[in-house]
Amino acid sequence: MSAAYIRPDFDVVTHWVPQGASVLDLGCGDGELLARLIRERNAKGYGVEIADAGVLASMQRGLNIVQADIEGGLNLFGDAAFDVVILSQTLQATRHTEALVNEVLRVGKSAIVTLPNFGHWSVRWQLGIGGRMPVSKRLPYQWYDTPNVHFSTIRDFDVFCAEKGIRVERRAVLAGGHEISLLPNVRGETAVFQIRR
Repeated sequence: MSAAYIRPDFDVVTHWVPQGASVLDLGCGDGELLARLIRERNAKGYGVEIADAGVLASMQRGLNIVQADIEGGLNLFGDAAFDVVILSQTLQATRHTEALVNEVLRVGKSAIVTLPNFGHWSVRWQLGIGGRMPVSKRLPYQWYDTPNVHFSTIRDFDVFCAEKGIRVERRAVLAGGHEISLLPNVRGETAVFQIRR
């Protein structure tokens, strides 16, 4: 299986990061996205990961990695230190969403955030008809072992940004690995936002 099939949002993120940009990938996991940005966009920067396995895998890729809990703040980094800060499938697993987004927009000139859409029709179906928390290829966890703390929809994130004075510069909604525009909050599996103050 190709990485593009597994994480189609990586294609969007890669396309949106400017050539030669300085990037900070928060919750970078095994470093796959950061390595791709370095390879394909000549990016430079760091990954931040808390899990030992992710840090080790990222180091084995030769990446600059900081092992830290991003919810403790990003005080290691100065204001506007990076062209782009990336939160790829990370924000929903954090407890203090607003504080983290504020920190992200402090250290980055812009940010790219990717989110699973808990408003997708299959999620609504499983919960509404089946009466159980949804499990799918994109959301593979049971209710009791999920790392997800916040269950938001695409519309929820749009409203959050509007209420907090955050500008959404662009948004892509993906379903089946392809960008869609019709009924995005119902049909979209993943959303990618580029935001800034």
